[in-house]
Amino acid sequence: MAEPLAPLRLHADTLEKLKGVSTATITSQLIKIAGLRSRSPLGVRPLNPARCRFVAEAATLRYAPMREDLDARASTVHQDNPTRLAVETTPPGHVLMIDQAGSQGGGALGDILVARLIRRGVAAVVGDGAMRDAGPLMAMALPIFSRSLAPPPSSAAILAVGFQEPIGCGGTLVYPGDVVVGDEDGVVVIPRHLADQVAIAGLEQEQIEVFIKQRIEQGEPVDGFYPATERTKAAYAAWKAEHKPG
Repeated sequence: MAEPLAPLRLHADTLEKLKGVSTATITSQLIKIAGLRSRSPLGVRPLNPARCRFVAEAATLRYAPMREDLDARASTVHQDNPTRLAVETTPPGHVLMIDQAGSQGGGALGDILVARLIRRGVAAVVGDGAMRDAGPLMAMALPIFSRSLAPPPSSAAILAVGFQEPIGCGGTLVYPGDVVVGDEDGVVVIPRHLADQVAIAGLEQEQIEVFIKQRIEQGEPVDGFYPATERTKAAYAAWKAEHKPG
């Protein structure tokens, strides 16, 4: 098992700021700030859109294709099983990001393991394959994202082989400690060293777009006003000064 990378320190209010920023805005900011266009795991959707919003640092779990002579290692009873380790040691407040290589032949987690994650204070689960126990999972409080659902256990198709190492989730590279945001649109992974900058710029974009939407609803043509032009920014600055408390 690879040793976790030493994470850079985030600004104290970065995660709180990101709670006010949509995944759509974050993806736009990652393109503007760093030219990053591949930060959203493909095909990953919330099981329950009413309980899907989260902002959290990433812990990672990696699966590989199953091999039948390793059935004993596939069980969470096995002391070295990485899923067992992930369920019992993923830090509270983190999101468990799971690399299933897109496999949909067996659910990575079911309701009992998710219940343990909830009890331990884990913030969310994101997998790029299947989950199982769909009914109970949809009723639970934890935000859970996956590509599909499947009745069989994970061992029908995949074997857990690594915890807290770089993974690929839905075609997106994830390092332990990256910052992950989820909402109704899906999930976006922010490289940790960009999180502070994305939080500041993203929150500003959200605020100016509230102003833009109000003006569009009042009859302002889109042409020359959105995306934000210098005229838009000047009008927004004046509006913000007028509405500033005090």
